[in-house]
Amino acid sequence: MDISGLFSVKDKVVLVTGGSRGIGEMIATGFVQGGAVVYISSRSVQACDEVAVKLSALGPGKCIALPADLQSVDDIKKLVAELTKRESHLDVLVNNAGATWGAPIDEYPDAAFQKVMNLNVTRIFTLTQSCLPLLRANATKDTPSRVINIGSINGETPPSMETYAYSASKAAVHHLTRHLAGRLGHQHILVNAIAPGSFPSKMMAATLKDRGDAIISAVPVGRVGSPEDIAGTCIYLSSRAGQYTVGAVIVVDGGALQSTSRI
Repeated sequence: MDISGLFSVKDKVVLVTGGSRGIGEMIATGFVQGGAVVYISSRSVQACDEVAVKLSALGPGKCIALPADLQSVDDIKKLVAELTKRESHLDVLVNNAGATWGAPIDEYPDAAFQKVMNLNVTRIFTLTQSCLPLLRANATKDTPSRVINIGSINGETPPSMETYAYSASKAAVHHLTRHLAGRLGHQHILVNAIAPGSFPSKMMAATLKDRGDAIISAVPVGRVGSPEDIAGTCIYLSSRAGQYTVGAVIVVDGGALQSTSRI
């Protein structure tokens, strides 16, 4: 057994949605530092461009901005068309872009529920479907392509917070992952999901500010997640090391789901 390249992602072509901040930026950073060609997408053109420049400077890989509003089918089509102009294939698609909304159950807006479900679930399917020609183009039994869906531990068990659409959407992402894995694995496209716990992202910023001590105290390892934790899991799933892992939902939460003091 030669393990020298077991976790290599060098020269892989990767698309990370929501890649200009938070967990998406952490994932993109790991791939760039691993030598991959990484495309990042977000709604903000300026943020996307700035992060692409910053990450490219890290090397040895490079980062390219492809801004898009993934709530829009038209924007998804434009994103994939632009990627197709630049690349003949796609090795890894990371469906990370997402949204949340919190409100008391009696006041929870229908429009907010629809928005969260659309971005977090429907558009993951839309983008994956649209990327299939690129994902199939270079996929073989020995070098399969990958799809990694970013779910959440809130999709494994309901949170105490009133984020009904978010937790429902992430549970749907986990199940969609399993369904896609069974279909696309036969086409040498391996689909898996990651269910992160607490990470220092923009989405979690307010929660960590208000309840950070309580959240950390409920994590057995005594801390929130680091960029290495989430990027390392993605790199494992995208490399030879993860080539027999299919349809999995990998929980990356420091043991929070198992904690007897979970909040």
